[in-house]
Amino acid sequence: MRLLLFIIGLVVGLSADAAKSDRPNIVLILGDDQAWGDYGFMGHPDVRTPHLDNLASRSLVFGRGYVAAPLCRPSLASMVTGLFPFQHGITGNDVDGRNNRAALDVPLRKQFHQHPSFVRTLTNDGYLAHQSGKWWEGSFKDGGFTHGMTHGDPKRRGRHGDEGLKIGRNGMEPVTKFIDHAVAEKKPFLVWYAPFLPHTPHNPPKRLLSKYTKPGRAADVAKYYAMCEWFDETCGQLLNHLNAKGVADNTLMLFICDNGWAARSTNAKDPNQKTWGGFALRSKGSPYENGIRTPILVSWPARLKPLRSDDLAHAIDLFPTIAAATGIEPPADLPGINLMNTEARKARKRAFGVTHSIHNLTVGDPDDTQQYLWCVEAEWKLIQRFHGKDTTQYKRVHAWDTASVRLYNLESDPQERNDLTDRHPKIVKRLKQAITDWRRKLSR
Repeated sequence: MRLLLFIIGLVVGLSADAAKSDRPNIVLILGDDQAWGDYGFMGHPDVRTPHLDNLASRSLVFGRGYVAAPLCRPSLASMVTGLFPFQHGITGNDVDGRNNRAALDVPLRKQFHQHPSFVRTLTNDGYLAHQSGKWWEGSFKDGGFTHGMTHGDPKRRGRHGDEGLKIGRNGMEPVTKFIDHAVAEKKPFLVWYAPFLPHTPHNPPKRLLSKYTKPGRAADVAKYYAMCEWFDETCGQLLNHLNAKGVADNTLMLFICDNGWAARSTNAKDPNQKTWGGFALRSKGSPYENGIRTPILVSWPARLKPLRSDDLAHAIDLFPTIAAATGIEPPADLPGINLMNTEARKARKRAFGVTHSIHNLTVGDPDDTQQYLWCVEAEWKLIQRFHGKDTTQYKRVHAWDTASVRLYNLESDPQERNDLTDRHPKIVKRLKQAITDWRRKLSR
């Protein structure tokens, strides 16, 4: 009997080990400041993204993807935790603008790291994990990564990625060497590739800038377009390395952008633009489509067939999707869904999100700096305006917007030029109630 039990235990153990050894690698590619339509696979007439186009051809493609917040730090924090900003507490990029950043950030990060993340959950389950690019929450070790580039030391100007921000712009070696190491160790791995691209500074290689510079095109647009292609080239280097190492088929590859962006010159006719000298209004930092919408790609060649879907997808879905693919146990109360689950996608009727002040937040009271809540349902989108505390110059990104509510038909008006609030009061009422119910449910 003892011998039989031993054999059974041995077989069960070997089966478990085999199952674990077959778990997919995870590669998460995070764009930085790129509008939802500025990709070849999204139909842009000029921007060339051949490597991401190729990935899209092998992916579940969600053209109607959304982020939880239109700003890098809260957006990334929502991706890694599967929670909305008012749940994990990181609603803006800084506590009090540039004032006393390092000290004020300590309790905020401490609060944030109490929440489970897919990074720490994977590494606790045997994955190796590499961080490169944007990372706001201390060092890569603070985030649960086993390997990485960001030190997070404020004495060495550590804030939102520091050494990690060299990735892509200065080559891909840290990432490719990590993949080589993980493959040699026969360990499943996670790659967090979040380069500072196509984010400013817009200083693309001359060969790319000359390609996009032409009569009648504003210089800021040409530079941005060139940066988009530069970013795509680095994605190609990463994807090609996975192929070269023979691990692409059993790798879950995910793509998303942290938030949108548009060049200032594209909004020159807007009289409100003169109050803000940065990017175009109604893009980064705003709840309009050029701020919150992003394509989301999910590719797993060994398991998933390519498909373009009109279903709503969301940044909060990354954690549940990764958990489903790897067999890790996600927190039971995550609001997102597994994007590989067709039934779950079909059951989703609405997507929600929030926008807070950009460079100030109130630790322990996320509603204090709330500027907008929004809801997308089928072709309709409702934006509800609030006026939370906004103490820095970035308040000009929102100050012009005084309407308490705006309603758009995204099917006929994807650029959100025509506010239909007065024409559809019943739809406004229904979506306002949906926002209230959603917010109340997640605040319990």
